[in-house]
Amino acid sequence: MIRKALFLFVAVCMAFAVQSVSADTVKIGLMGPMTGPWASEGQEMKQVLDLLAEDVNENGGLIGKKVEIIAQDDAGDPRQASLAANRLSTMDIVAVVGTYGSSITEATQNIYDESQIIQVANGSTAIRLTEKGLKYFFRTCPRDDEQGRVGAQTIKDLGFKKVAILHDNTSYAKGLADEAKALLEKDNISIVFYEALTPGERDYNAILTKMKSSKPDGVFFTGYYPEAGLLLRQKSEMGWNVPFIGGDATNHPDLVKIAGKKSAEGFYFLTAPLPKDLDTPEAKKFVADFQKKYEAPPNSIYAVLSGDGFRVIVEAIKSTKSTDPDKLADFLHKKLTDFPGLTGKISFNDKGDRIGEVYRVYRVDGEGNFVLQP
Repeated sequence: MIRKALFLFVAVCMAFAVQSVSADTVKIGLMGPMTGPWASEGQEMKQVLDLLAEDVNENGGLIGKKVEIIAQDDAGDPRQASLAANRLSTMDIVAVVGTYGSSITEATQNIYDESQIIQVANGSTAIRLTEKGLKYFFRTCPRDDEQGRVGAQTIKDLGFKKVAILHDNTSYAKGLADEAKALLEKDNISIVFYEALTPGERDYNAILTKMKSSKPDGVFFTGYYPEAGLLLRQKSEMGWNVPFIGGDATNHPDLVKIAGKKSAEGFYFLTAPLPKDLDTPEAKKFVADFQKKYEAPPNSIYAVLSGDGFRVIVEAIKSTKSTDPDKLADFLHKKLTDFPGLTGKISFNDKGDRIGEVYRVYRVDGEGNFVLQP
């Protein structure tokens, strides 16, 4: 009996100690693809948040407490994402940053909303994510209707009259494809091909051959960089030199590794400015700090956008001196104005969308570099 009582006493003390430690930290969740086809994105997101949290803690913490990053892997899969969101929602987090893919984020939105947890997505651009009236959802990336406008204008500027559009049926890719198709058809540009591929396959020769037979002047691919790299390599191998344009999910250095420099040359894509082209004082300091800590500059703008998500959460907590989700949501919706983000000024509208134009056009040169277009 004495041993049992002692065991219970120790267990109670340990539980109290855990609660005390928890009470001394502000927990911010990170949900990203740490494994799977987009693993490089998720891993760099974690590097960014670890760096920024370290900086906050070295400068006194947040409302008198240390910031703690609690990361969960969604593996770029909706089912894994919902499991990750459920785990995070039980960990006493104040807010969560992430995730990258729109369909992955969509699988988590209701979980966080019902748990009254602020969510700030960094790469999820599908329009419908902010059309649901969710009070606690925000994103630092722009929406696909803005990207669709930039994509359609780029296609017109390049002089294409007949366009093939290829997507992958994800929320993001299908939404962007539909948006671009509608805009181009309004301008009397002919859509000669409109279909979806299956992501994760290794051979796209069949759909490339079918697309080639429609004789487009250019192809707009709205899927992700692993498939884009394969498409570029395989169309080059079949001797088809049609220009390709990609959406912002094709923006990753691995695109060139997969395609090869020769096959990737001339590829255009839309994106928020790359880390190397960010010119604000905040961005320059961040890039220098990242380089110093990790011995390489950041590759992904989406990782930097996750950093902006972390920074607006920190600003909301500092300004309200609270972790109450309603106060934080009210501040982000109504009182955060032209916040100096790493990727430019940040404000949110009543839907949680970032206000202002962000997208730029890049072209891959012969050395595999991503070159900002004038």
